[in-house]
Amino acid sequence: MIGDKSIFRRMDETGIPQLLARLVLGGLFIYMALPKIGNPSDFLKLIRLYHMVPESPPYFLNGIAIVLPWLEMICGLGLILGVLVRGASGSMAIMLAVFTPVIFLRALAIRATEAIPFFQTAFDCGCGTGIVIIWKKLLANIGMFLLSILVLCSRSRRFCLVGWVGRDRSTRTTDGGAVVQ
Repeated sequence: MIGDKSIFRRMDETGIPQLLARLVLGGLFIYMALPKIGNPSDFLKLIRLYHMVPESPPYFLNGIAIVLPWLEMICGLGLILGVLVRGASGSMAIMLAVFTPVIFLRALAIRATEAIPFFQTAFDCGCGTGIVIIWKKLLANIGMFLLSILVLCSRSRRFCLVGWVGRDRSTRTTDGGAVVQ
């Protein structure tokens, strides 16, 4: 039966690739959320620079500055603990799918106004890591997006807290999914 499965499926069943992706992605999102949670007014100023959200009424901008870092924190903790893994990784994929093009467009605008080469463009993108060289940040975001898709598509629930807490110790499943008493 093992010969019928692809190498990717066998690796996924071990749970190791998903665990590593969850730990890296969760840790990065927590690391990036902490400065924004600690100083939401600075994060609010950075959000304004993107001109994506209307400034009036201020509830939109203020809400984003307060809620978004906590969403990142909750998603990061969910991945690390193995709780609501698909929801957390799906939310991260959506956030990265929105943030990455926006950062790219802002970098192009800065490059045009300051007449500097794209690969030398650097600014504080609001990610919580300070001033970064944007092409490196874009590559990092693409990598995080791919990790979030890997976690989202993984079938493994090994090393997930939900799998350990919800498991009935008196039963176990075989490879075919049948319950053996």
